[in-house]
Amino acid sequence: MLALEQAVSLPLATRYMADLGAEVIKIERPDGGDFARGYDSHVKGQSTYFVWLNRGKRSLTLNLKDPRSRDIALRLAADADVFVQNLGPGVAERLGLGADDLRAQNDRLIYCGLTGYGKTGPYADRKAYDLLLQAESGLAATSGTPDEPAKVGISAVDISGGIYVLIGVLTALFERESTDIGKVADISLIDTIGEWMQVPYLYTTHTGNPFPRAGMRHNMILPYGPYSCGDNGSINLAIQNNREWARFSEQVLDDGSLIEDARFANNENRVANADVLANVIESRFRDLGIDQVRKRLEAAGVPFGEVREVSDAADHPQFAARDRWMNADSPGGPISLLRFPVEAEGWETTNARIPALGEHTDAILSEIGLEDDAIADLHRDGAV
Repeated sequence: MLALEQAVSLPLATRYMADLGAEVIKIERPDGGDFARGYDSHVKGQSTYFVWLNRGKRSLTLNLKDPRSRDIALRLAADADVFVQNLGPGVAERLGLGADDLRAQNDRLIYCGLTGYGKTGPYADRKAYDLLLQAESGLAATSGTPDEPAKVGISAVDISGGIYVLIGVLTALFERESTDIGKVADISLIDTIGEWMQVPYLYTTHTGNPFPRAGMRHNMILPYGPYSCGDNGSINLAIQNNREWARFSEQVLDDGSLIEDARFANNENRVANADVLANVIESRFRDLGIDQVRKRLEAAGVPFGEVREVSDAADHPQFAARDRWMNADSPGGPISLLRFPVEAEGWETTNARIPALGEHTDAILSEIGLEDDAIADLHRDGAV
């Protein structure tokens, strides 16, 4: 797999491919590489994002403005199974690395281009980053409090794009097994996050009302969110149906009459009476205290959890008990990273090194037949 990639969305997809055993050659600019390398230096002198997104890849530096470097990219693509790119609108085509160029020499190639807004439409030429699309798609308008929207704290739009690139590429590879012909896939970030936003879109379209922002509470299901226990603690509830509500009322709150109370008889009524519901729950929780609440919730089989800080979550006992952390080598030394999130027999990430910029350039050039003198010339001229 050849990856002409940068930032977050596409590197996430190709990292997953590398985790699953694919050889991923990451093409980077010689003058700094993927700009995500420069976001920060928090992880042993390396960028947090780059460390997360690029383990298991081979870094090849190419100055694609140099015809010799473009020729190297074409030679690699001629034998590749997959080529992915998320350059700016039209850039790959101007470089001679568009889908038509590469598939003319390799019709088995799966070519995937990831853009912000798609290849057509009034926004097609706009650059797009996660923050911009969180706002443009309405995602930010669903987060935060009634008084103010908020950006989601992780790169949700970029992650959505990476996941759908992975789905598209794997599906195209599966289809090629029967057709022996590759595929051109176009994926846009606004479409991938749009898919995730369908509940808010449906709600606002069919009610005519703004999608409610509820902070840590759910805006359409209750009780769902943190409720204070009065002793410097809170319990995060996630009650999704009337069976759970009945068990919660009888076995946790000791008040079976709430089951028949019209204000709480179904989820829509509970949402309509959210403030009253919160007072009922928290007044009882204050009497019980957090430890007793936990015991009752466990005994009743009612879903609940803790509200953890990031540092606590990273040390979550489930990660430790299930051996989810692995060591990855890097230019700055070993780094602990979470394993690929799908477990299956024989799926074990074995190549987890985070590459230095251009670490594999000479080896890759030698593999395609370039002699040492020719490679030295390319380095001297800044072509690699």
